[in-house]
Amino acid sequence: MAYQQKLAEKLIILNERGNGVLIRMNYIKKICSDPKLRPSFLTDKVMEPAVKYINKKFPTIDFRGNNQHLTSIQRQKSQVLAAVSSYYDSFLDVMEFRDHVYELLNTIDACQCFFDISVNFELTKSYLDLIISYTSVIIMLSRLDDKKVLIGMYNCAYEMINGSCDSSYPRLSQMILSYDQPWKKLNEDFGPHTRVVTSAVLSLQMLYPRRNLPADHWRRAQLLSLLSAPGTLLDPAHCDTVSCEYLSLEVMERWIIMCFLLCPSSVNSHQPSLDLWKAALRSGLYLTLIRDEVLNIHKVSEEVLDSLKGYGKANRRYQGMQGALPFTTSKHGCNVRTSLPTHFNVEDFH
Repeated sequence: MAYQQKLAEKLIILNERGNGVLIRMNYIKKICSDPKLRPSFLTDKVMEPAVKYINKKFPTIDFRGNNQHLTSIQRQKSQVLAAVSSYYDSFLDVMEFRDHVYELLNTIDACQCFFDISVNFELTKSYLDLIISYTSVIIMLSRLDDKKVLIGMYNCAYEMINGSCDSSYPRLSQMILSYDQPWKKLNEDFGPHTRVVTSAVLSLQMLYPRRNLPADHWRRAQLLSLLSAPGTLLDPAHCDTVSCEYLSLEVMERWIIMCFLLCPSSVNSHQPSLDLWKAALRSGLYLTLIRDEVLNIHKVSEEVLDSLKGYGKANRRYQGMQGALPFTTSKHGCNVRTSLPTHFNVEDFH
C-alpha cells in the first residue's frame, strides 16, 4: 500500500516546498525588522491608527460604519492591496504547506511505514528532514511580529474592494492565532505521530553515539590514522551503512533534539529516547533554523517541559543532567562555563 501512495516522491517535493517557504518567512522577518527596508505602509504616520487597531482587533476587524481607525486604508485600498498581496500569498503558502504535511504524516501513519536510517536511508532522511523543515517554518512564522497587521490589512482592503472577505482569511487567521505559542500547538499536532517519529529518531541510537565520540577516543582508536594498518590501505571498506557516514553531526542533532521536543512523551516514558536526547543536548547551546535564525535548545527544552502537565519527571531529569553539560542553563538563558565542550579539540585532531 505504501508504494501506491508514492510517499518518497511526496517527501522530496514537500521538502523542496518547505525550504522555499522557510526562506520567504526569513525574508519577511528581515524586511519587517529593518527600519530601512520596512514596508512604508507600516511606518507611515497616517497608517498608524489602522495598524494599532488591526493588531488589537485581529482577526475580527469591523470596518463598516463610521470607523475612523481604518479611513487611511479606505482611501488607499487599491495601493494597500497591491503592497501587501505578496506577503499575504506567502502566509497562504504556509497554510497550504501545513495542510500537505499533515496529510502526508497521516498517510504514513496509516500505511505503517518502517523508518530506519541504516535500512532505508533516503526515505528516513526525507521524513525527518520534512519534520524539521515544517517545525522551522512554524517557529519562523511565530517570530514575525507584523504578521497580524499584514494579513488583517490585506483582508480589510480586499473586503472594501470586493464587498466580502477573502475566502482563505478565516482559516489563515485561525492558524496564526493557534501558533502564538508554537511549541504548545506543535506538541498537540504531533501527538498522534509520536510512535513513528520516535522509531525514526531511535534508529540513530547506534550511529549518533559512535559518530559523537570525543577526540581522545578517536586518537586511541586511531580512526583517522593512515599508519595504524598500512597493509589494509588498498582494501575497500565493506559497510552496509555507508550513506549514514556522510550525515553531519549537526543534522543528526537537529533531528534528535527537535523531534523529541515535538514528541516529549517519548522522553518522559522511554529511557533510550531520554539517553539519546541528553547526548544531543550536550552538543551545544543553539540549533540553526535558517541562516542567522537559531533556536536556544536548552531554554526551549525547559519551557516545553514546564508547560506540559505530567512532565515533571522528565523536567527533573533534564535539570539533573545540567551539571554534566559543558554550560549551565536557567530560565533566563545560558551561561558558558570555563570547562571546554566535548569537541573542543576535534579540529586540532583532524
